[in-house]
Amino acid sequence: MISDIILVILLTLTAPITTEPDPVIPQQTSGIDGEWQLLQENIGISPMHMQLLHNDKVVMFDRTDVGPSNISLPFQLCRYDPFDYVLPKDCSAHSILYDIRTNTFRPLSLRTDTWCSSGAVLPDGTLVQTGGYNDGDHTVRTLVPCDDGTCDWVEFSGYLTKPRWFSTNQLLPDGRIIIVGGRLQFSYEFYPMGSYNSSSFLVDFLKGTSDGLRENNFYPFVHLLPDGNLFIFVNVRSVVFDYKQNNVIKHFPSIPGDDPRNYPNSGSSILLPLDENRSVEPEVMICGGAPHIAFLDIKRARGFARAVPTCGRIKVMVENPSWEMESMHIARVMGDMVILPNGDVIIINGAGSGTAGWDNARDPVTRPVIYHPNRPTNTRFSVMQPNSRPRLYNSGAILVTDGRVLVAGSNPNPFYNFTNVEFPTELSLEAFLPPYLAKENDQIRPAILSLDGEIMEYKKPFMVTFTVLKFLKLSRVTVRIIAPSFTTHSLGMNQRMVVLKEVRNVSFVEGSFSKTYYRLEVAGPSTAEIAPPGYYMLYLIHAGIPSPGMWVKVQ
Repeated sequence: MISDIILVILLTLTAPITTEPDPVIPQQTSGIDGEWQLLQENIGISPMHMQLLHNDKVVMFDRTDVGPSNISLPFQLCRYDPFDYVLPKDCSAHSILYDIRTNTFRPLSLRTDTWCSSGAVLPDGTLVQTGGYNDGDHTVRTLVPCDDGTCDWVEFSGYLTKPRWFSTNQLLPDGRIIIVGGRLQFSYEFYPMGSYNSSSFLVDFLKGTSDGLRENNFYPFVHLLPDGNLFIFVNVRSVVFDYKQNNVIKHFPSIPGDDPRNYPNSGSSILLPLDENRSVEPEVMICGGAPHIAFLDIKRARGFARAVPTCGRIKVMVENPSWEMESMHIARVMGDMVILPNGDVIIINGAGSGTAGWDNARDPVTRPVIYHPNRPTNTRFSVMQPNSRPRLYNSGAILVTDGRVLVAGSNPNPFYNFTNVEFPTELSLEAFLPPYLAKENDQIRPAILSLDGEIMEYKKPFMVTFTVLKFLKLSRVTVRIIAPSFTTHSLGMNQRMVVLKEVRNVSFVEGSFSKTYYRLEVAGPSTAEIAPPGYYMLYLIHAGIPSPGMWVKVQ
């Protein structure tokens, strides 16, 4: 049987192997409803995982049991894995490192299977990637950012106490990573372990969300709250969880409609921006998904139910929380939610019917939608320019420093397949430019000239010097930081925005015939629970238009 699978893979691989950089090709649109750029026609892999690093390079990877990819490992560094179900000897790469600044990429080497794994970035900038499938389900992999082309994955097989396939990672205030759930794993553990927590901890809530199906409550939605506890959402239920005491301290009402939002029903979830200029009131938003019966209908009768059209918001720290529901313009399953520098949220990729999984979706949703959290209900959605390429199962999206949203992946097939299927494997890399990047906004787009160092300390003053061609009201300037996400399966793990507290109003510094300089003083985040230590993208917002981002390290 394995030999038959390998033969099918080899017959379906028709796209050429290439590592040559492609030119950036902008599509012709007005800009006021977004623009699309084709960055690379072929990056060699179809990423299901992406993470931006603090040197403006993006780690992307797929899985090792997909058969050969379309990019070779250098120097014939083939992978020999007798446990691989598909290709024990594989001389192709399943991970790449993409450089945003040069629009180039190079292959990275993976030795164990990363299929449907999870990840987070440590405070020192090291990417930690956990679990996967088969021989990779107990593995931890790390990648230390570099600029000299030498860094690569380092793997620690057998590190995890439980198989972590479809689990979720969250960076904690003390710099550790908590790893939650996984297929038939109703527990959590930590990285690094340490002698005091070298085991996993069972959670009754995770087990209780199972509805009798094997494919139901994967990739829990996990968000760190300002009080140090975790918000965990699985299936239709959610709680506040004290991971230090292994105790649920608050239950929330089920999300209205009783439609599951986790894999394979695959909605998406974010923690809305935390604003330190007012009383911090954490609010979680969950959008899209599929009806409860959708997955079984596909398996039994190839029926593709319409995706869920609703979004729900809940203020998790009020006394009697309840869900505020509203309808999106476009029903969507497998959408990616990305917080934009101006505090809006883009919902991108996905399908109008079906679920996640191989060949389980139809009706690609090619139009992104931008959600404006602070507008009145029923006025919050703006529909953007459509993409020409479907982005379905195993696609993803991440924010990068210049304000674009990178979009990659889409492989609804068990292996790489480019012919004789309704939705071929997608190897291209694109960028979506939100409306704030339109030329119409050039006059009011700020540019950061300098920061008060590369280190931002908790509660300490931090100075930002900037310029802008057309300065508007003082009250229209803010500074915020964004933690880049580890994105896979419609979930941006660790994605987080904090609007920094203003210490001193914008002041005029100096001016010349061509430029005027301004200065704004803010304070670093108040606590590590508000913003865990590590690298963040910092943006200055003027009249709703963000500057290009700069990296700061919060500590």
